[in-house]
Amino acid sequence: MLNRQKILIVDDDTNISELIDLYLTKECFEVKCAEDGESALEAVKFFAPDLILLDLMLPGMDGYQVCREIRKEYSTPIIMLSAKGEVFDKVLGLELGADDYIIKPFDSKELVARVKAVLRRTMNSNSTSSATNSTKAELVKYEDLIINKTNYSVTYMGSAIKMPPKEIELLYFLAASPNQVFTREQLLDHIWGYEYIGDTRTVDVHIKRIREKISDHKNWALTSVWGIGYKFETR
Repeated sequence: MLNRQKILIVDDDTNISELIDLYLTKECFEVKCAEDGESALEAVKFFAPDLILLDLMLPGMDGYQVCREIRKEYSTPIIMLSAKGEVFDKVLGLELGADDYIIKPFDSKELVARVKAVLRRTMNSNSTSSATNSTKAELVKYEDLIINKTNYSVTYMGSAIKMPPKEIELLYFLAASPNQVFTREQLLDHIWGYEYIGDTRTVDVHIKRIREKISDHKNWALTSVWGIGYKFETR
């Protein structure tokens, strides 16, 4: 019998938690609920969820803080839940490491679809990273930069850089086609897939996070092309 995928729901509104629990249990997920940030962090450690549904408006430690703490140690996919629908709130959530953002009130079918989409992308990343050693390594090398998509690692200036799978895939895709310009829509299609429910700001946020971890080099740079998209520029 296959193990069920585990979902952690973090919301102080028990009515919402119970409702989400009902939806996901019907879809054969194993579900655990937490009502505040502290208990959520404990659950991440001991329950080891495959995905976290994280409300932003929590008592004490808010959802942004919880997300920040989780990202210090774990790459577990996070979908933020919030009644705040402003662009600023969405971008902030993505910048902190969330994988998706759902605005309350939400439709149950949309919630389940987004959960499955994020889990599917994560499983695809994991299966790629666990490819057998007999498979030719997918990697690109530049001076002071090695991006290995086979084992999902990035080495910059001789040191291993911790990056979530989607950041590595995006960086690899651009670096594998130096000086070629890609639109945000093309990058969404290639990295997140056609089924992704999101917008082009997702690309901008991931590029920003990559740039925070690796700086432009004298021989190469991750460059914005105004009004179009991005390219990995070699000099």
